Amino acid sequence: MPKKSVTDFPDDFYRGKTILLRVDFNVPLKDGKVDDDYRIRSSLPTLNYLASREAKLVVASHLGRPEGKRNPDMSLKPVAERLQSLLPDRQVKWIDECVGRDVEKAVKELKNGNILLLENLRFHAEEERNDEEFSKSLASLAEVFVNDAFATSHRKHASTYGAPALLQYRLAGLQVQKELEYLTKIRDRPDKPFVLVAGGLKIRDKIEALKTLIEKADKVLVGGCLAYTFLASKGISVGDSLVEDDFVEWAGKILAEGSKIILPEDHLVAPNIDATNQVQLVRGEIPSGMRGFDIGPSTLQTYTSIISSGGGTVFWNGPMGAFEFREFSHGTIGVALAIALAHFRGATTVVGGGETASALGKAKVRESEVSHISTGGGASLEYIGGKTLPGIDVLSEK
Repeated sequence: MPKKSVTDFPDDFYRGKTILLRVDFNVPLKDGKVDDDYRIRSSLPTLNYLASREAKLVVASHLGRPEGKRNPDMSLKPVAERLQSLLPDRQVKWIDECVGRDVEKAVKELKNGNILLLENLRFHAEEERNDEEFSKSLASLAEVFVNDAFATSHRKHASTYGAPALLQYRLAGLQVQKELEYLTKIRDRPDKPFVLVAGGLKIRDKIEALKTLIEKADKVLVGGCLAYTFLASKGISVGDSLVEDDFVEWAGKILAEGSKIILPEDHLVAPNIDATNQVQLVRGEIPSGMRGFDIGPSTLQTYTSIISSGGGTVFWNGPMGAFEFREFSHGTIGVALAIALAHFRGATTVVGGGETASALGKAKVRESEVSHISTGGGASLEYIGGKTLPGIDVLSEK
């Protein structure tokens, strides 16, 4: 069933109401400053939508894995500073706690259109345990719950499940609404031709999504470590490349079902990831003592041609190689540029997963040059694979 969104209520519904807004401000910090603010900027449409309708916003997020203990290196204070700089016309306050009397007092003092950012939810172990009392404390702060944190919606935590379940109004924010629209279309009825570009480290992490997507796809372009498991299933030597033995048989069965899956024909290899002065280009089999770290130029040319033909849908999850290293970044950057060209030529292009979104940045592909960047790697794959997400499940139905 479709979920209720913030846009399903009249503007005056929000005036003076206190809203608990769960966002995903799990951003990288460097020297006490926000290093990449993409996730913060992703929340701005919802923040502006609600604040401009004179709601009082209590904003909650986690950052990192402090394991239930206070850790100043994972404080959301630098995030509050960046948020204030992005919203110069709004008052953004920060408080060094997320539950308790001081928080209740700060919430009561909030004026219409103002924003209060709570401290890291995961400083309390009760958050990840979906603790009943902690959920009640969070829910008591507001009258309306809004989820704009798709990336954490596959977790049954207090702020994503326990607290909203206690409130009458449980709504999707604009970012979550957009995620659901694009991912539902890809899962159920992608425009044809549908090209799936699958890379990254492990089949294990995306097996259910892969089963769904491969069935619907017209072409499947495989890169990253996924490719070596598929190649191994054909009896092709992949040297010392990472192979998931548990999935070799599955990969072989999928390949036997048709010709839609295309595998790399050349590779950039080295003895190990640090041996960037010993990189070789090989075609076909990878010699013993060598590991594949990127697709080769011939493979990239094939993949680019298929991706950028225009029209239909392209879904990309997982880099083509170890793109953090310049020597092994060409395949991933080439695919990112091809995705931008496909979008320019009229295709619906969706990029899923944090690493893949980072790859767009490395390729200098702007957010406006793709149809949608999913902020939830694991959550988007689970959703596409047909799993129910607790943080979506709990939202009010239309």
